[in-house]
Amino acid sequence: MRGTDERPGGERGTGERAGDGPVGIDELLERVRADLDRLEPREAFEAAADGALLVDIRYAALRERDGLVPGALVVERNELEWRLDPRGSHRAPEATSHELRVVVICNEGYASSLAAVSLRQLGLHRATDLVGGFQAWKAEGLPVTR
Repeated sequence: MRGTDERPGGERGTGERAGDGPVGIDELLERVRADLDRLEPREAFEAAADGALLVDIRYAALRERDGLVPGALVVERNELEWRLDPRGSHRAPEATSHELRVVVICNEGYASSLAAVSLRQLGLHRATDLVGGFQAWKAEGLPVTR
């Protein structure tokens, strides 16, 4: 693994869209982000104070290295949809409704965009992500615990 939890340097994705050929990851990100109301770190902090659920999808090594956002639900990316589907049998107690405002946090704000779109496909229409991810949160001087 490289130092972040997403977007390996220079590699292209192979996602396709009906009628189009393959798209690269940069184009895919541009497409999915067009439908997200992405939050800057201070906005995410305020959203959490107003009841939004912050969800940290970084893998364990990054959480151990850099710390945690206090109050964030930790759900690694490969479990996200199962844990946040309000109808799912494996849902987290916090996954109470499709109306829940969810802010997904990854390391630098790439994987979280794709994750937020996946949650929207499950009906969590208020799901979005944090611009710049955990690194932007930390750089902004917002709370971090070890």
